[in-house]
Amino acid sequence: MKKIAFIVIALVMSVAANAQFEKGKAYLGASLSGFDISSQAKKFHVGFDVKAGYTLADNLMAVGQASYNHLQDADDTYSFGVGGRYYIVQNGLYLGGSVKYKHAKGYNDWMPGMQLGYAFFISRTVTIEPELYFDFSTKHFDYSCYGLRIGIGVYLFKDQTKN
Repeated sequence: MKKIAFIVIALVMSVAANAQFEKGKAYLGASLSGFDISSQAKKFHVGFDVKAGYTLADNLMAVGQASYNHLQDADDTYSFGVGGRYYIVQNGLYLGGSVKYKHAKGYNDWMPGMQLGYAFFISRTVTIEPELYFDFSTKHFDYSCYGLRIGIGVYLFKDQTKN
């Protein structure tokens, strides 16, 4: 009996998550990084990211983002970029790709990146999103960075009465 209840709950959850990644949904998110789980965490490091996205097709989202990073032993950095997410599994697991323009005092770089994350729904529209990331420097590998981000996302609907 427990197995049947578990299967029914899993099916209901996958159908509910499916509606979140349909074409035409908008997305807003913010996240923090640092947490001493980063290649740049030699001393105090904190980063703040904001993102906005739109699902162009089912499970495929275009994303724009802006970031600020404060490093205790280096200049603060700012970055702006575009990317995309592909939701692999309807429960929220996604792969992302991006390209960012990173700026610091006396330093500019284009940084392609990859992300692996999970959109964990805590309500119908709000998510907690842990994400592993790797940003590759086009100037020198020492400027590449990887780490963990923890964020909150909101999935917005065109017409709230339909869903």
